[in-house]
This record gives sequence, C-alpha cells and structure tokens, in this order.
Amino acid sequence: MKVTELREMNLDELKVREEELSEELSRMKIQLALKRLDNPLKARIARRDLARIKTVINEKIQTGVAPGAQSGHEE
Repeated sequence: MKVTELREMNLDELKVREEELSEELSRMKIQLALKRLDNPLKARIARRDLARIKTVINEKIQTGVAPGAQSGHEE
C-alpha cells in the first residue's frame, strides 16, 4: 500500500485498516512460529504497511484533521 493512497483516506478509515492489519499480523506471527506460513515475506510487508498507516494517522492528528474529514477537503 502506498503512502499517497493512505493520505487520501480519512482518519476513521485509517484506524479501521490499522485494526485489520494488526489482527492479520498477529495471525501471521502465530503461523510463523508454527512454521505454517507459506510466504514469510507477507509478514514483513504487513508490518511495514502497519507502520505506514500509523505514521499517516499521527501526521493527521498532529495537523489537526477532524476524525471524519477528508484530507485536503477541509473547509
């Protein structure tokens, strides 16, 4: 997932995506421990996507974007 795509999302959408990725990553960690994950690279990609999402959320919070507002479309 690209940062430009994430910055177009509003804060609520980002938080939902963060929760989904966090749950997915925890499942992947369990599968990695049990040696059942087919592609271990997926865990790294999910971890990096989660970090990107958290970064964009923090940027939006620091700039004062309202929770339901679209970035770039404030009035």
